[in-house]
Amino acid sequence: MAWKTRWAVEIDGQDVSSKMANYLEQITVTDKAGASSDSCSLTLDDTGGQIKLPQPGGKVAVRLSGVQVFSGVIDSVKSSGNRSGGRSLSVSAKGFDVKGKAKQPQRLHQDEGTVGDFLKKLGQKAGFEMKIDPALASIARDYIAADGESLLHIGEKLARELGATFKLRGPMAVLAKHGQDFGLPMISGLFSPDGSGNLISWDIEPLSTRTVFKSVEVPYVDRKKGLPLIYKTDAGKAGERAEAVNLVRSVAHDENQAKEIAEARKAQIEREGGKGRVTLDLMPEAQAEAQFQLKGTRAGVDGTYRIVSVTHSASRSGGATTDLELQQPQDGAGTDSR
Repeated sequence: MAWKTRWAVEIDGQDVSSKMANYLEQITVTDKAGASSDSCSLTLDDTGGQIKLPQPGGKVAVRLSGVQVFSGVIDSVKSSGNRSGGRSLSVSAKGFDVKGKAKQPQRLHQDEGTVGDFLKKLGQKAGFEMKIDPALASIARDYIAADGESLLHIGEKLARELGATFKLRGPMAVLAKHGQDFGLPMISGLFSPDGSGNLISWDIEPLSTRTVFKSVEVPYVDRKKGLPLIYKTDAGKAGERAEAVNLVRSVAHDENQAKEIAEARKAQIEREGGKGRVTLDLMPEAQAEAQFQLKGTRAGVDGTYRIVSVTHSASRSGGATTDLELQQPQDGAGTDSR
């Protein structure tokens, strides 16, 4: 059976598409906002055991319809089979080398500096080049340290604290505030009853109240006066329909850090004000953190959302689709003005 979708696979810089053409059964690629690494899975028909076993550590790149959707390192190779169902080979890859120093615990501290300075030192020790949002890189800290923590752990912790995305891709480590443009193209989904649109299905909750709070409070210490205090901020428009207060359990070092944490929580509340999933005909240009515009479903659901996860799936037996996980409803989503 011939593939309906154009695809190409490179291993260690060599195009192996023609060698895989008779055996490749399925391609799945996932791109998530946040610390989760990009991932890729290739499933091959290994009935005769004729495929040379790929080795972990090899570099792999995948294109769908001419667009590169993944570049990373082979993480694992698994053979499976049974007496009645034949044999298959599953090749899994991650966006960075999991054998590297990203997960290695480090001991490093910095007095009187910025978040950017500290992360660059930490990244260099782990073998990564840091790309940091200027708004985050310039944040001043009296003291910051990695006390037996890895680059992965520190990156995830700062991302949660500052309302940001932390991701490792190849030799690059990225920390950027949620909602940044990043120059990514907007993705559109159109539902049409006659089937002419690219939207296959949707499952969306445009107003979510479970994760919404009316305000945020962060405890901190005024070190000059020796007093415990609380920094307070409202949660913006998303918090207008809530009554509960989001009281942060950890104590911030000072008022500046308390403000940073509070603003990050506020942005997260807005981001989680709605959620859902859509399935589209293959759109290989879709990426996490891009915006998605939904049309043709109904009033109160149509609007703009933020993409937080993308999964491209293609198979020999079927076609190819793109699944999007969405948050942060805007432009009319969640409001029926009729």
